[in-house]
Amino acid sequence: MNLFFRKAGAGKPLIILHGLFGSSDNWFSLSKVFSEQFTVYTIDQRNHGQSPQSDDFNYRLLTEDMEQFIIDQRIEDPIIIGHSMGGKTAMNLAIKRPELVSELIVVDIAPKAYPVHHDQILEGLNSISLSQLTSRNEADALLANHVPEADVRQFLLKNLTRDNEGKFNWKINLSAIDTHIEEIGEGMQYSGAFSKPTLFIKGARSSYFKEGDDALIMQLFPKAKIETLDTGHWVQAEKPQEFVSTVLNFLNH
Repeated sequence: MNLFFRKAGAGKPLIILHGLFGSSDNWFSLSKVFSEQFTVYTIDQRNHGQSPQSDDFNYRLLTEDMEQFIIDQRIEDPIIIGHSMGGKTAMNLAIKRPELVSELIVVDIAPKAYPVHHDQILEGLNSISLSQLTSRNEADALLANHVPEADVRQFLLKNLTRDNEGKFNWKINLSAIDTHIEEIGEGMQYSGAFSKPTLFIKGARSSYFKEGDDALIMQLFPKAKIETLDTGHWVQAEKPQEFVSTVLNFLNH
């Protein structure tokens, strides 16, 4: 699958992977900062953003997509940053093909299975009838019945776009995500460990980490450092300057 990506900057390659319901657009500001030191590739994973859509959606496919991308673009020894679903993709790639990854940065997700917890979001998105939708404000009002947090709705509705005829469409493949949501909660797909430098950045107020997760991380990523910022799940959006400092301190030492 030929993934959509943006490339900027010069220096050691740095690949950034977004989370579920996200896209490379979410990383636009931070990628500009990182591009001052690195050649930055921000990628839309399958069924998101401007990348191709597919009925199939699981971590093995997301991992294979990244293998193909790195090989096709002839990227050597990239650093990979992944948030949430993108972090799970990055972890799977690092364990499956450690020779393709030089350093790994995982943002607010652990190498374990998660129960489905996007039910309200999916119900909300599915409640929006695109054929009858007249405005973004209307979409926001419909979504608010299921997702009370305004910032989360704003993030989700970045996936709403208009075609040349002015009709609304989703950038995400909503039906595929809905069908395969349990697979996106699955744990690691490959056995083994990644013994190169790794950084986990978690949000202190995020629900994604539980007691015992640090031990699991060290088992699979024995050279891991674990940092905590005072944020929820969207660490890089809530504290961008602290996030950049944490990443650069790790990469520059």
